[in-house]
Amino acid sequence: MTVLPDDGLSLAAEFPDATHEQWQRLVEGVLRKSGKEASGEAAEDALSTKLEDGLTTRPLYTAPETVPDTGFPGFAPFVRGGRAEGNAASGWDVRQRIAGTDPVRVNEAALADLENGTTSLWLAVGDAGLPADALARALDGVYLDLAPVSLDPGAQYAEAARALLALYTERGVSSEAARASLGADPLGHEARTGEALDLAGAAALARETAAAWPHVRALTVDALPYHEAGGSAAEELGLSLATGVAYLRALTGAGLDAEAAFGQLEFRYSATADQFLTIAKLRAARRLWARIAEVCGAPRAGAQRQHAVTSPVMMTRRDPWVNMLRTTVACMAAGVGGADSVTVLPFDQELGLPDAFARRVSRNTSTILLEESHLARVIDPAGGSYYVERLTDELAHAAWEFFQTVEKAGGQAAALRSGLVAERLAATWAERSKKLATRREPITGVSEFPLLSEKPVVREPAPAPLTGGLPRVRRDEAYEALRARSDAHLAATGARPTVFLAALGPAAAHTGRATFASNLFQAGGVTPVHDPVSVTPQTAAAAYAASGADGMAVLCSSDALYEEQAEAVAAALRSAGATTVFLAGKPGTAAAAVDEYVFAGCDAVAVLSSVLDRMGVPS
Repeated sequence: MTVLPDDGLSLAAEFPDATHEQWQRLVEGVLRKSGKEASGEAAEDALSTKLEDGLTTRPLYTAPETVPDTGFPGFAPFVRGGRAEGNAASGWDVRQRIAGTDPVRVNEAALADLENGTTSLWLAVGDAGLPADALARALDGVYLDLAPVSLDPGAQYAEAARALLALYTERGVSSEAARASLGADPLGHEARTGEALDLAGAAALARETAAAWPHVRALTVDALPYHEAGGSAAEELGLSLATGVAYLRALTGAGLDAEAAFGQLEFRYSATADQFLTIAKLRAARRLWARIAEVCGAPRAGAQRQHAVTSPVMMTRRDPWVNMLRTTVACMAAGVGGADSVTVLPFDQELGLPDAFARRVSRNTSTILLEESHLARVIDPAGGSYYVERLTDELAHAAWEFFQTVEKAGGQAAALRSGLVAERLAATWAERSKKLATRREPITGVSEFPLLSEKPVVREPAPAPLTGGLPRVRRDEAYEALRARSDAHLAATGARPTVFLAALGPAAAHTGRATFASNLFQAGGVTPVHDPVSVTPQTAAAAYAASGADGMAVLCSSDALYEEQAEAVAAALRSAGATTVFLAGKPGTAAAAVDEYVFAGCDAVAVLSSVLDRMGVPS
């Protein structure tokens, strides 16, 4: 009898290690059963997923994956975190955003947030928020020596900064106790509005701040404008690096040394429901910024300060309750990725001013992850994952390449003004829009599993966002336009546009395709009528007439039943007034019987837009 070593980890000690080639052969067998012939790396490629930026997610990652040394938490290149203790000591900073123009209501929201788990405030100031002179009232009762304040001031950054710093002085907050981000971001403002601001003013503010307020950062490198314009993760990173380098040049030109200049910057990134990409993005951002610090001769100052915000692009206006799930995943990813501060946007963010319930849920998302899930107890929990380490490395290279492209074009300001940034982001969004339109990138509650009977969620209007520069896109925008047409039709006629689902044969034959067609048409605001459960050539005409359908019918069944009954059923439907007969299935099936096809991967937006046009629903 073999005696195994008593190390507690020897259950598989007598089994030989499986090789990568053996795994590939197993993959070949699975593909063969599905009708695909591929071998070796080709078999592995068949299970891979193409991402933006030329990246690929592979089905298997193993120890031989070669990536650069990630170092230790708190040490260059800071991949594993900007602080040695990570967020383990106190968790990440729970930063709540408050938008609104009424200082009394902003104050009420701020006090409620701080009393219930928020650890810092993010205030919209200026054209899209509070007047700068209303900051004192908005922060009445806030212990400024305990609660850091981050400003989002747009072009009014100088006035807002003076107001906040004067408030610190007035309330006796020492320069050592003050913690704030003044939010000056001239290039980010230009990306938002098209209005160019002189960097000299921001540099002067940073010089004054560095001299008098050691824990206050004057400038923010906000990458959200690029994310909200449809940019990919690598583009968001590359443009943030270009912006940061532009600010470093301005700050050192104004007299700050390199280390002081680095200390004046905070970076803001989006966190999406793609948790692994978000984790990798934050880790790659720190690595890239550490490289810039190294080149600038200030390697110890290269620990990037990060503020992660759950993505506005992923938020939906229909079925907004699902946004709670999206922001929970995004918050988790931001925390695991090592963000210093995390803002969870309320689920009703895109509908207007969030209500008290939405704000409570957003701040409690971080609280649950920190206090109940103990997510911050582990420093860099993704570290050592072959997949995350490889994705971090590949994303870093893609972002660095785009950063160099921007620098070759003259830097961030020149790239914005020449149209390079807008054109690059527009091209990326156009490609992503195709995936959204074909539902290869599904949106739960919008393009998948929509609920037409959903009661609309109504909120007070929020201050109008700044516009004039890069566009603001949303994943749901194409479907939202279709649903808006349906809503208008409902308001004008008392009923939504309707399509009849003509299911053939027993439930086992038609349920899958009937469910598919029902989801598809509801995504465009078209009500599917599936009554009776199934039809025959003899009953189809009467069933269609009773459905109230607006000239549209869809055959739903198996390929075998299509061959047997499609032609006769389609003729019966047309005799009852159907002007267009769709078939749910592969194009070419029963071609002589039907007009069009709906199938997995079809352009749902184009199909639904055409359907609404033919139903006479105004656009």
